[in-house]
Amino acid sequence: MTDQEMVALCKKGDREAFNALVTKYQKQVFNIAYGMLSDYEDASDASQEVFVKVYRSIASFKGQASFSTWLYRICSNVCNDMLRKRQRRVISVSIDSDDDENPAMHLPSNEPTPAEILEQTERQKAVREAINSLRREYREIIVYSDMEQLSYEEISKILRCPVGTVKSRLNRARNSLRKKLSEKRELF
Repeated sequence: MTDQEMVALCKKGDREAFNALVTKYQKQVFNIAYGMLSDYEDASDASQEVFVKVYRSIASFKGQASFSTWLYRICSNVCNDMLRKRQRRVISVSIDSDDDENPAMHLPSNEPTPAEILEQTERQKAVREAINSLRREYREIIVYSDMEQLSYEEISKILRCPVGTVKSRLNRARNSLRKKLSEKRELF
């Protein structure tokens, strides 16, 4: 069943169709949220909020863009709202803390050595920190392009900006990320 067919059924109140849409897109929505928020619990909360918003407003979905574009736009808005709220509160971080409790950071069991695990963990942490330090619009474009591998056209629709803006913003984001990561040359 296509997204359009499932949306049409959802508009008629079919919960099974809505559950099918959630099942189909929950992983992508979580990945986008995690990429933008870099926090497992915040990404889970954001994902839930996205699907609640979709459920409440699916009747108003006009179908001018694809369902996934509309969904990812809602996800961006929810994450950006959470980021704005985060900026308003003071966050204290312990330099002794680690991310081992975060299920998203567990490495697949390919029998690497402890040194390889440590090196890969440090590399991931450095990349995550560098992405987190980017301006919001750069972080957002990196998540959509490089993590979710969406096309320029899809990103353009989600962010409601011209394709040229997407390309130039992505170039600036990658250059900024490259500069931040070059400071940790020993990891790469």
